[in-house]
Amino acid sequence: MHRPRSAFPKIAAIMGLTLGLSQGPLLALDLAFPGAAEETASRSDAQGSFRMPVGAFAAGDLPTQLVEGALEQVAFRVAVPQPSTLALVKALRDQVIAAGFEVLFECETALCGGYDFRYGADVLPEPDMHVDLGDFRYLAAQRQIGGAAEFLALLVSRSRQDAYVQITRVNAAGQIAPLTPPVVQKVTPDAPKNAAKPEKPSDVAATQTETVGFTAQLAIGKVQVLEDLIFASGSSALTKGNYASLSTLAEWLKADDRRKVTLVGHTDASGSLEGNLRLSQLRAESVRQHVLSFYKVAPEQIDAQGVGFLSPRDTNLTDEGRRANRRVEVFSTATQLPKP
Repeated sequence: MHRPRSAFPKIAAIMGLTLGLSQGPLLALDLAFPGAAEETASRSDAQGSFRMPVGAFAAGDLPTQLVEGALEQVAFRVAVPQPSTLALVKALRDQVIAAGFEVLFECETALCGGYDFRYGADVLPEPDMHVDLGDFRYLAAQRQIGGAAEFLALLVSRSRQDAYVQITRVNAAGQIAPLTPPVVQKVTPDAPKNAAKPEKPSDVAATQTETVGFTAQLAIGKVQVLEDLIFASGSSALTKGNYASLSTLAEWLKADDRRKVTLVGHTDASGSLEGNLRLSQLRAESVRQHVLSFYKVAPEQIDAQGVGFLSPRDTNLTDEGRRANRRVEVFSTATQLPKP
């Protein structure tokens, strides 16, 4: 169910909860966002179930707790000039705790499990809920009201200009109050009009392939785009050559065999999801094979995945945006290395 709403600075009674006549009156939780928020998508179920992550993805498994009852899941886009997932999740966490919730688990990007956590969690689809694989935060909480358990899961991420928040709530013994109609207020993001334009791919590639910047970002779990890769037209095959980004990546991996990375292929939104998932997987695998054969990196240090057009970094409505979305990214899956 999709319920677009106008921009508004405060989400009133977003966590309203009806516990029934025998359990007391309607209880609500107001969450204030640090910018104008627009509801982009939602789903609800009077009797639903939700596998709430309660631990980080590790050893091929994502720990979850099955919670059942009245369920509502809502996604918001929040207009903030310089979106910070840390600042946003801190603000929301403080409000959740003040309302009587106990935090069960929270994590950020790499410590959550990166790619595997994101795709193991229940997330509303792109572009309504955008998740940057290199910058997201998650929180799970619970409180008791009138003998009934109320569960809350927050997922926070960002795009270049906006923050994204997904709120999932489950009442084990009651109904969830509908959202209070928001105050309609036209708000324009206050990002400077004369902000510097994004660097050209060639400029970005030159910056990223500098050993210090590129590997330092990998070491702290940040996703890096391999901007200098060239694929044959209409093909998943990587054009043969010596790519600076792959050379730097290979040197970093070979310097410590405990280091491991995942290559993630992305496409634009042209064509079917199934076809794009296959193409993105094949392109990521093509890059993996190139690194293995050309630079002699150990196979167990590199994994390859494909997500098709499910995680765009730009619009798919322009040629420039589609070109930006066709990419292969890399991130470290072993950033917490033991000391020698």
